[in-house]
Amino acid sequence: MADFKIWLEATRPKTLPAAVAPVLLGTAMAHSQGQLLVVPALICLGFALLVQIGTNFANDYLDGVKGTDTDARLGPRRAVASGLVAPATMKAATIGILAFAFCLGLSLIYFGGWWLLAIGIASILCAWIYTGGPYPLAYNGLGDLFVVLFFGLIAVGCTFYVQTGSIHQEVVWLGLACGLVVNNLLVVNNYRDLEEDRKAQKRTLVVMLGRRWALLQYGASLLWAGAVLIWLACQGYGALVLLGWIPVGWGLYHMRKLPQAEQASDYLMCLKRAAIVVVAYGLLVSLGLFFA
Repeated sequence: MADFKIWLEATRPKTLPAAVAPVLLGTAMAHSQGQLLVVPALICLGFALLVQIGTNFANDYLDGVKGTDTDARLGPRRAVASGLVAPATMKAATIGILAFAFCLGLSLIYFGGWWLLAIGIASILCAWIYTGGPYPLAYNGLGDLFVVLFFGLIAVGCTFYVQTGSIHQEVVWLGLACGLVVNNLLVVNNYRDLEEDRKAQKRTLVVMLGRRWALLQYGASLLWAGAVLIWLACQGYGALVLLGWIPVGWGLYHMRKLPQAEQASDYLMCLKRAAIVVVAYGLLVSLGLFFA
């Protein structure tokens, strides 16, 4: 049981809404076009969850062996850095999860064509080079771009495409909105880890531009996500999509708590709030689209 709890914690459950929300939104958009297909939607969900977990495992392993994660970190403990899981074991688990994700993703070729193979390869590759490789994305200010691209534009767009065989302008803008909301999870993490990342020469956007920029980025992302909903309503997707403004407004209100955070528990609450916004935005906007 103890081992199960360690591995469950290593999946970082609070980040998993990042994988679920874009699939929900892409499927809801497909339904609004009268073309919902359950099987490819579920495959997309499984693939997204596995890639998210694989990315988290890779981050745990690589930050652990690099010494980026230390006992001084304010965030939750990391399995490798705390000695709970051997580096070789975490590396093997990472490779296994990502290999399983790739095999599952191959089945989407039947629904969307062979070009999806390139998306699958890129997703698996970037899950590793997010923290590893000769030019790790997270260490060079590109982590945010990775999240917005793969957990926003690509996840929403591909989920929609394998069900409809097309891509619409509305899907692109909603995918970008979703990616920005999801990325606020990373913003909170990097805001919290600023000092530790600076010492480890991990050049996140927060390290390069400061915490004031992080707050501006956080708020601007939420405002963009809300503006897209207004635009969708004007495009004929119905007023119910504006339900998504509830988590947007709630997130903007609670954004002020981030610069007030001092203890690990404070930052954990900020991360929980960011995750709640992701979940609520995905659910409420999808609900609005389903009844559009």
